Amino acid sequence: MPPIFEHAHCGQLLVITVGGDERERERASLPCPPARPPCSMAKERSRDALLSLLPKEGNQVCADCGAPDPDWASYTLGVFICLSCSGIHRNIPHLSKVKSVRLDEWDGAQVEFMASTGNTAMRAKYESEIPPFYYKPTFSDCLLLREQWIRAKYERKEFIYIEKQEPYSAGYREGFLWKRGRDNGQFLTRKFVLSEREGALKYYNKNDAKDPKAIMKIEHLNATFQPGKIGNPHGLQITYLKDNSTRNIFIYHEDGKEMVDWFNAIRAARFHYLQVAFPGASNADLVPKLSRNYLKEGYMEKTGPKQTEGFKKRWFTMDDRRLMYFKDPLDAFARGEVFIGSKENSYKVLEGLPPPTQGNHWPHGITIVTPDRKFLFACETETEQQEWISAFQKVIGRPMLPQEYAVEAHFKHKP
Repeated sequence: MPPIFEHAHCGQLLVITVGGDERERERASLPCPPARPPCSMAKERSRDALLSLLPKEGNQVCADCGAPDPDWASYTLGVFICLSCSGIHRNIPHLSKVKSVRLDEWDGAQVEFMASTGNTAMRAKYESEIPPFYYKPTFSDCLLLREQWIRAKYERKEFIYIEKQEPYSAGYREGFLWKRGRDNGQFLTRKFVLSEREGALKYYNKNDAKDPKAIMKIEHLNATFQPGKIGNPHGLQITYLKDNSTRNIFIYHEDGKEMVDWFNAIRAARFHYLQVAFPGASNADLVPKLSRNYLKEGYMEKTGPKQTEGFKKRWFTMDDRRLMYFKDPLDAFARGEVFIGSKENSYKVLEGLPPPTQGNHWPHGITIVTPDRKFLFACETETEQQEWISAFQKVIGRPMLPQEYAVEAHFKHKP
């Protein structure tokens, strides 16, 4: 029987053939290729198992904001989330602990938990009782909305226990908010009262005042978060119609939850008003009408109706079919408003300015053609020009609703 030697390093048994004693002995003394440590192989298996969960239904988008291809996960809540939402989860460490799906190490127990939960199952648990009017933010919304949505879901469990929704679903709400003064620009505390029964949001300049300073009908109310414009992370812009012209007020509260509760209370009031106004409409029809973000905002230059005046820089806001312009972004009233109808009604947008237009300092022109006249604008950059044209085309390409013909007929604009 040929002699057998044990490898000097790995213990592998080597059979020595006749006449090859020295050669085989030498081979037995050489180091063999390093074997992969068992723990490394286990980690790779865990990571592969984790990655295999991402393509499953529900896990392909962030559980909280819907952003595609989430690369992070909460291994205590069992949801896959995006990088941005993972930062919010880090602020509630008593509930959520997060890891990178690809960069961090995962043990087998954690992967098993993720496999047994996942986005679809956890949404069914934490979002089971969301009111139809409650605003579910997306990845394009401001940080405040996304943070309070995550806290409402996991920390306060507002959509598991309906009684926790009372602050925005009771039909009545009052409290003090910081409101920007129309003339001096200072923020002062004002008492606000929202009443579904009265169909209005009111505010008072003095705590003991009997009569409100302003009454804003729920029918024409809109609210949208504008932290950048207002200069406060909790800043909310409320618009309403006064004498068929748009009026703006700018408010905030130090407590983010308080501000989001006001926002959703306004949406609830709008929802219940529209349910009465349109009794046959479904929730899917009504929810998009509860509040709206502006299609586009920014500076453009404009000229007057004779198109011989010099161009002036103004702040423009495209709010559905109303194009409003202001001297300052935080002005209470628009300097003018233009109704933008549909192409079927002879509205159109053109790139450039008609010759021989002069006086514009910015080179990238836009012409809006209405049945009555042309409106001329100029943008500082080509990117801004194309974004405005896209916003105008989106509105002009949409057929007008019956009620929009009434708005067009009574519309007032100041050229």
